[in-house]
Amino acid sequence: MPHIHRESHRAGRIGWLRAAVLGANDGTISVASLVVGVAAAGAPQGSILLTGVAGLVAGAMSMAAGEYVSVQSQADTEEADIETEKRELENEPERELAELTSIYVSRGLDQPLARLVAERLMSRDALGAHARDELGITETLRARPIQAAFASAISFAVGAIIPIAAALLAPSSRVAEVSSATALVVLVILGGTAAYAGGASIPKGAMRVAFWGALAMGLTASVGRLFGAAV
Repeated sequence: MPHIHRESHRAGRIGWLRAAVLGANDGTISVASLVVGVAAAGAPQGSILLTGVAGLVAGAMSMAAGEYVSVQSQADTEEADIETEKRELENEPERELAELTSIYVSRGLDQPLARLVAERLMSRDALGAHARDELGITETLRARPIQAAFASAISFAVGAIIPIAAALLAPSSRVAEVSSATALVVLVILGGTAAYAGGASIPKGAMRVAFWGALAMGLTASVGRLFGAAV
């Protein structure tokens, strides 16, 4: 019995992984920066928590809307290209066959074999063959706006809960310090997890996210202290 070689690829995760990582990072950094900035300005703990919750709700909705509009634009472009390709296949099938053949020749096949491959593929699924090999559109990497919007909103909220919980549980005089430290730990974990899921360097991914988070919180705390008002 022949051995079946099974492979696991990460490309199928790109759509939701990108949105989820962006949402979680943005939720943690944005809300932690708000909390730290307001705390540095000397606001009472109740105002700090209210700011954090408002930032969570507004940020999650903003992320969902922005991600949906962005990815839907990509989906619309893909659909328009596929419709164009469908019309060309109906009106000029020989030209499309030659076009697909030339693509395979450019990838290393000789002319007769490239022509045979193009004919076989077009006899089974002409539109799918052209979408994949001419347009670069595959089912794995197709734009999915609703999936991206939900992933962004939910991950933003999950990321934002961490600094809010830290502000709620921290002593009133140490809200900024506790929230900052907690957020940095979470960002290191998020960066490392995202790097692992994407097959990249875990230390580099963790440090990259932590650096930008620390910079954002540091700048916001400086503004809060400078102006002595909620930001």
